[in-house]
Amino acid sequence: MLPRSFQYYAPATIGEATRLLREHEGDVKILAGGMSLIPLMKLRLASPGHVVDINRLQGLDYIKESEDGRALLIGALARHHTLESSPLARKRVPLLSEAAGSIGDPQVRNLGTIGGALAHSDPSGDWGAAILALRGELTVLGPSGERRISIDDFLVDTFTSALEESELITRVSVPMPPERGGGGAYLKLERKAGDFATVAVAAQLSLEESADGYRCTYAGIGLTALGSKNLRASKAEGCLMGRRLTTESIAEAASAAEMECAPTDDPLRGSAKYKREMARVFTRRALELAAARARGRRGGPAG
Repeated sequence: MLPRSFQYYAPATIGEATRLLREHEGDVKILAGGMSLIPLMKLRLASPGHVVDINRLQGLDYIKESEDGRALLIGALARHHTLESSPLARKRVPLLSEAAGSIGDPQVRNLGTIGGALAHSDPSGDWGAAILALRGELTVLGPSGERRISIDDFLVDTFTSALEESELITRVSVPMPPERGGGGAYLKLERKAGDFATVAVAAQLSLEESADGYRCTYAGIGLTALGSKNLRASKAEGCLMGRRLTTESIAEAASAAEMECAPTDDPLRGSAKYKREMARVFTRRALELAAARARGRRGGPAG
């Protein structure tokens, strides 16, 4: 099937892009990497009369530290592969690099963008869970100016975000985890390489060594493909915060995550019961790996 006819625009400035979005509101889509939009248009699940290609916009493809060094700033047009391979991201927020490396196949990672993926708001997408675990926020620009939206408020429902049709994402920012005592992990169950997740879990921990072991000072847990949107496992996080990190507390958090998710039966990827069980298993594994990395032990690229 071929897409319907549409008017194509390639603005050179952000101001021109937002003007086009405002003029054609109700019948317009943004083209970034195109990894989600183009398949939808070919199937006519999306049939915009106007497409605004933002790839020529300057200043939206970057990965850098904030001036105060407290956050990692990511331009909306940063490609998945760029985040996967970025020395800065791998060193300071390695959870992002690990999540990026799990997305799709090389073609998707080379073309797809973090801003486009978050705007698409697919509950089976990987970025939402990762940004939830890091408590990130998005900066968006529209006719009324710039506004910042926490990732918890940005993700609304299946393929639905807080982004207005006349707005575009310009930046994603996440707080920098501590260089000592911080560790993250993104673990994904998929039917085959490059498939959407059956279940995936992002975990970010900060640990403080004490006389009786390691105490958890930060816990972030994001879930993929386990509800109508990427979910924060807030009760699971609460099982860890301020407590000594033990096998028992991790198991308790994993069981809480199992109860917090809301998967559906899927003839390709399994029953809701199976997915719940995998949510518990993968939350436990992700927390164990994040904890090992926070302690400075070996554990792969997010160590």
